[in-house]
Amino acid sequence: MKKSSAVLTILLGATFMSFNGVLIRVLESATGFQVLFYRSIGLSLFVLLFISLKRRVPFTKVFSDIDKWDILVGVCLGFAFSSYVFSIFYTSVASTLFILSTTPIIAAFLSWLALSERPSLIVVVAMLLSLVGVLVMVKEGFSVGKSWGNSLALISAVSFAAMLVLTRRSYKADILSGTLLGGFFSGAFGLFASIFISQNLSVSSFDFFVMLVMGAFAIGLGISLVTLAAPFVPSAEVSILVLLESVLGPLWVWFFLNETISGGELVGGLIILLSVCMLSYPTSWRKKTFR
Repeated sequence: MKKSSAVLTILLGATFMSFNGVLIRVLESATGFQVLFYRSIGLSLFVLLFISLKRRVPFTKVFSDIDKWDILVGVCLGFAFSSYVFSIFYTSVASTLFILSTTPIIAAFLSWLALSERPSLIVVVAMLLSLVGVLVMVKEGFSVGKSWGNSLALISAVSFAAMLVLTRRSYKADILSGTLLGGFFSGAFGLFASIFISQNLSVSSFDFFVMLVMGAFAIGLGISLVTLAAPFVPSAEVSILVLLESVLGPLWVWFFLNETISGGELVGGLIILLSVCMLSYPTSWRKKTFR
């Protein structure tokens, strides 16, 4: 795949993922647990089919090739998917997506701790700047009753970052099997919680359709496209390109549902986006300069 085609593929994947927030918002009555369960059906089926076609292996081979790294990645994604969904329920889509944008910087910090990859000065500055952005948004959350949702978004970001570090440590070519397991684990959690906590799996036909679309296309297709094209683009540039999700997501809920962005959310989000750009562009520039 040419780099130009890969860039467009990543942007398309990020665009699909940006619809998660607005799709959750349009649900009629489904609970967070129900979203996790029914969404995972579309997600798991699509990713399983995508893996089979990409690797040209039967479904049974996909499962037999799962190893400990896939399981660990799946556990992290299970936490990330679950906390992301409930974050949308308890705070604005903008807050969730902006806080999730800290994932590359948190991953850099975890790599420092777990893999002894010493961060450069620009990475340390980016970490501190992103921390300021998160604090601004968390403070805003306390003032308007969204602190729980913002905290869940931060948990999701840490979980995604841990997944990235595990993927790097495993030296695997792709994380699609881990994504498959992440959908399965979050779906299993949603199923058992719906049965034993809310004691209700019944949803409207509209909600059922929306959740299947959310799993198959907004997550499954989005992640698959990014994963497919990522090897052909420097990782620093990938982290910038996928920020399109954090830009478009709040725009969709504003355009379709008139959900506004508060001043604190906007300021904190812009600080976070700036910090991620600082983290990525210098790295890309150094690679091109000293190649």
